[in-house]
Amino acid sequence: MTAPAPVHPVDEVPPVRQLAAFGLQHVLAMYAGAVAVPLIVGGAMKLSPADLAYLITADLLVCGIATLIQCVGFWRFGVRLPIMQGCTFAAVSPMVLIGTTGGGLPAIYGSVIVAGFAIMLLAPVFGRLLRFFPPLVTGTVILIIGVSLLPVAGNWAAGGAGSKDFGEPKNLGLALFVLLVVLGVQRFAPAFLSRIAVLIGIAVGLAVAIPFGFTDFGGVGDADWVGISTPFHFGAPAFHASAVISMLVVALVTMTETTGDLIAVGELTGRGVEPRSLADGLRADGLSTVLGGVFNTFPYTAYAQNVGLVGMTRVRSRWVVAAAGGILVLLGLLPKLGAVVAAIPAPVLGGAGLVMFGTVAASGLRTLAQVDFKDNHNLTVVAVSVAVGMLPVGVPTVYEKFPDWFQTVMNSGISAGCLTAIVLNLLFNHLPTKAASAPEAGGLPAGGGEQGVEQSREEVV
Repeated sequence: MTAPAPVHPVDEVPPVRQLAAFGLQHVLAMYAGAVAVPLIVGGAMKLSPADLAYLITADLLVCGIATLIQCVGFWRFGVRLPIMQGCTFAAVSPMVLIGTTGGGLPAIYGSVIVAGFAIMLLAPVFGRLLRFFPPLVTGTVILIIGVSLLPVAGNWAAGGAGSKDFGEPKNLGLALFVLLVVLGVQRFAPAFLSRIAVLIGIAVGLAVAIPFGFTDFGGVGDADWVGISTPFHFGAPAFHASAVISMLVVALVTMTETTGDLIAVGELTGRGVEPRSLADGLRADGLSTVLGGVFNTFPYTAYAQNVGLVGMTRVRSRWVVAAAGGILVLLGLLPKLGAVVAAIPAPVLGGAGLVMFGTVAASGLRTLAQVDFKDNHNLTVVAVSVAVGMLPVGVPTVYEKFPDWFQTVMNSGISAGCLTAIVLNLLFNHLPTKAASAPEAGGLPAGGGEQGVEQSREEVV
């Protein structure tokens, strides 16, 4: 008798009770970001409250389906890692422009469908580029992802961008309370409870927020019990050349962001992403985006905030995130449940977000610790990439005088930093230099740093 092969932590199936708790934790971590995109786009187009509610429920439904495709997978679709899917913010500005001046929602959905098919076709090409993502690049990208998300947590902690009481001490006090609860549970609670520290922090924060008037559950009573999204609810898709071109640029940006997120999760879970699995993950993104165009929602990508949750809780099972996808499907079919989750006040999410997003940044530093920074230009690659990635985060209007296509690419700190890291790594570590063959005085070749560049990720680790 031979012992059964050990199951990788990514493929482990926790008990149902833990699946539900861990899955709900992932839903709460991404919910605010998931509903923000339809709210922004629908608000800019001055849609009625009923249409806005329809957009949100459709978004949650497709978020759940997209997450299930990515985590469970079928054939060559899905990376089969713990990855949450949600609407990409990179598409917000182009979609608002298309919706308000270029044909309304049908034009948006036509361009989204084309972009989804383009992502599926380009997925194998991106898969072959994995060798240009050594630890030098992946660590830098993961660091940028975490740092660029911190302002989101800061806005939540202050009460939510645009709120009347933004920055009030009571909001920041509630966020700090939630942060302390999360840290306390992680430090002193038993192992199982420490893994749902974020969920406990949000639940305790909500319990404290209700008597102090931080939240209003009035919208729960107004929400329908059942709501089903039907294809092309807002009309048949329209295919305008300008709209399609702008959405194709968005597709390239989201593929770059998703690549960084997939590699980050691979690093955190101990199952490195290979060219084939990367292509499968991107292909799932494309299919989800096509479904988004059909079912009245928007382009989909991996959500970085949930990458931080995986790193913080050390729960690596993809079935946990698949359970989160199932919860999202329920929220999309049962609007009243979605209204309950939507009533969680922003400061509560902000306190939890500070821990999660900081964990992403710390994971990037851990990956960079594998890189050799002695007698080479690797420090320059990291420094410039982080600077370029943080520029639109710190100064959101820095590129407002540039063309729309440029803003689409560079206004995302993640895509800007990722592209910069790839280009600089190629420049300093792949292209031959004049002094490459001549040793310097210290006996080391100029521009060294090939360690951690040409080697595979497994060899470096």
